[in-house]
Amino acid sequence: RMSGDVSLAADVNFPDTAGYGDRKAVVIIRQSLEDDSKEAMVALHGAGLMHLAWRPEKGQSLKEMRVDKRGALRIGIEKRADSFAIFISIAGEPMHQLGNIVQLHIDDPFYVGIGFCSHLPDKLDTAILSNVVLENAAGKL
Repeated sequence: RMSGDVSLAADVNFPDTAGYGDRKAVVIIRQSLEDDSKEAMVALHGAGLMHLAWRPEKGQSLKEMRVDKRGALRIGIEKRADSFAIFISIAGEPMHQLGNIVQLHIDDPFYVGIGFCSHLPDKLDTAILSNVVLENAAGKL
C-alpha cells in the first residue's frame, strides 16, 4: 500500500516465445484488491501488444490506450497526482513516456504491484518480471 506519486517499472521476459499470445505481464496501481476495483495498469502481452488500461470507476469495464511500439523489454507506469502514463524501454534505451496521459483519481492509500494473467484461465504459461523498481515519487523511471 502506498500514497502519493509512484514510479513502477520491471523488465519482462516470456521464456516460451511460442506461448499463448494473449498472456500478459502487468505493472499496476489499484484502489483496492477487489476484482472490479478502480485501477490503472501497463500491460505487455506475449504477442508484443502494449497498452495502458484503466477502470474509471469500481465495477465499470476497462478502457485502454494501445501503443504502436512492440517488443518492449521494460515496462513502467507512473502516477503523478491524478495523471497516469506508460513508460517503455526497447533494447536498453532509456525509459521514455509513450502515448497520452490518462486522468484517473485514486484515493490514498492504494495498492501497487506486478502481475501476470491470461484471458483464457486454462492456458498455463510463464512470465518473468525482474529488475523491479518501485519509488514513492514520480519521475524516477
